[in-house]
Amino acid sequence: MKDKNFLVSVVIPVYNEEQALPKLFPRLLPILEKYNYELIFVDDGSKDASVEIIKEKARSNPRIKLISFQRNFGHQMALTCGYDNCRGDCVITLDADLQDPPELIDKMIVKWQEGYDIVYGQRLDRQTDSFFKRTTADYFYKFMNYLSDVKIPEHVADFRLLDKKVVVFLKTLKERSRFLRGLVVWPGFRSTVVRYKREKRSAGTTHYSLRKMFAFAFEGIISFSTRPLQLATYLGFISAFLGFIGIVYAVIGKFVFSHYWVTGWTALFVSIMFMGGVQLIAIGIIGEYVGKIYKEVQQRPLYLIKEKVNFD
Repeated sequence: MKDKNFLVSVVIPVYNEEQALPKLFPRLLPILEKYNYELIFVDDGSKDASVEIIKEKARSNPRIKLISFQRNFGHQMALTCGYDNCRGDCVITLDADLQDPPELIDKMIVKWQEGYDIVYGQRLDRQTDSFFKRTTADYFYKFMNYLSDVKIPEHVADFRLLDKKVVVFLKTLKERSRFLRGLVVWPGFRSTVVRYKREKRSAGTTHYSLRKMFAFAFEGIISFSTRPLQLATYLGFISAFLGFIGIVYAVIGKFVFSHYWVTGWTALFVSIMFMGGVQLIAIGIIGEYVGKIYKEVQQRPLYLIKEKVNFD
């Protein structure tokens, strides 16, 4: 059982959420008032009135805090900044759009008090998502867990509770490619889940386009697995084997069945396209890993802070 005087930190990344924020505060604050808490908003370069809305709330409540980025650095960097600047004995992260219900915080804290270091919010269903997004999400988790040595619980996102020692560990990780769903799992802290039905977005539209979703999925796979490089090697062996079969076929056809042999461009065209495709895939995979090395060597900061509100 944890000390009853614990501090709860809630970290919420924000990007153009001026329509959702007025609906978030009435649902979230009554829950947090039961605890000693700090509520940290990390604005990821919003172009709307999100910062002004948060500042207005922060003027009357010093436990509401704001960190503003110089520009948009991405959702994972906003979460990282929240972890870097929180002080809580446990830290809860959720989005501002209310798709992940704040009412689940009580259950998460109960599980944490039972001794779990990580408490994931796990979606029972994704009926609020499109059929395409539900289908691709299912295959992503299966494909990710097949490729990687780190097994990520299915249907969990960034709605979770972390014990302070997990957050301290995350602060020691300085890699530029931040796939937090994998980084949280990697050290092997004791974890559990609380299940819930995901709600519809309270306001506005999603900021995750199809391109961003695929890029995020690919980032996770590359960050926690070298198997794509192995797959490139396998493709090379397969193409070499098929090429060898083609050679054998051509020799037999030329010398054994010469009367029926018709010279054409089809086989040549197909073989060139196949070999070229395999080579480009392999080069692309290698290029992704080289690009990650390049970013790590640069040692640029993960994010740049423009302003802090209500931080001592």
